[in-house]
Amino acid sequence: MSAQTILNLASQQLTSLPEPLLTDELAELNLDLNQLTTLPEDIGRLQRLHTLSMYHNQLESLPESLWQLRQLRVLNIAENRFSTLPNGIGNLTQLEMLDLGHNAFTSLPEALGRLQQLTFLYLSDNRLTTLPDSFAKLRSLIYLGLTDNLLFALPEAVTQLPKLIELRLYNNQLESLPESIGGLVALKELYLMNNRLVRLPASIGGLSRLRKLILQDNQLQSLPDSVGDLVSLTDLDLRNNRLTALPDSVGKLRNLRFLDLRANRLTALPEGLGELLQLEKLDLRWNRLAARPDWIARLEQRGCTVFL
Repeated sequence: MSAQTILNLASQQLTSLPEPLLTDELAELNLDLNQLTTLPEDIGRLQRLHTLSMYHNQLESLPESLWQLRQLRVLNIAENRFSTLPNGIGNLTQLEMLDLGHNAFTSLPEALGRLQQLTFLYLSDNRLTTLPDSFAKLRSLIYLGLTDNLLFALPEAVTQLPKLIELRLYNNQLESLPESIGGLVALKELYLMNNRLVRLPASIGGLSRLRKLILQDNQLQSLPDSVGDLVSLTDLDLRNNRLTALPDSVGKLRNLRFLDLRANRLTALPEGLGELLQLEKLDLRWNRLAARPDWIARLEQRGCTVFL
């Protein structure tokens, strides 16, 4: 791609955009890390533009013509001052990556569901309490970041994304997960730390491809037996919950490499933990174990680090 089609104006302390630089041949435009408060009203004439990034400016709204940029594949408006997203976003049906993070969005339009080519969607650090039902139509999505919002419940629409590989939900106010979460058959990484979860649905055992389950800093009192069905799991972080016991089924997690049980209320542990041959680290500090289990010595002999 020639220099004439790429314009990088990042970190130039711009307060306005020099319009003579905006030629119709532009394919990529980088405006990151400036002090822009507005964009040219006719930015929609850049019909060849496929990448537009405006990260870290002072924008509160976008020109109506921007929604005419139907060739856009990448749009980054993170870390600005947006609180609403116009329905025009639904016109950008070629988008593959959309970053709306670090703004002040309280809701998103139903038109978002028209972005059916979207694979990466970043919504972290906003004020979202729910998501539109049309979210279920984002069937190409493989990554979804929803951290640092105000979600009390995970919308059912999120559990209907068949290609989703990574789901980040930490730093919300989630009190429960829907039974339908077991439908995320492609999911490999699920991050749920710092919420208010008291229990997990039995259907979580249906996530047979899950490798990382991070549940640190919740209020879990128990785990379902179905957790033993997570046959691909390598990392399980249960630090700082309220667990008093673990189901025997955790002994079936044959691929588990890291198990963090710090700061719970455990008084005993399943014997099956001693048979987890892939385990590299087991952290048991700050529990209430009455005695050191005999099988810990066998783990240590195999090279597993055990903190007790």
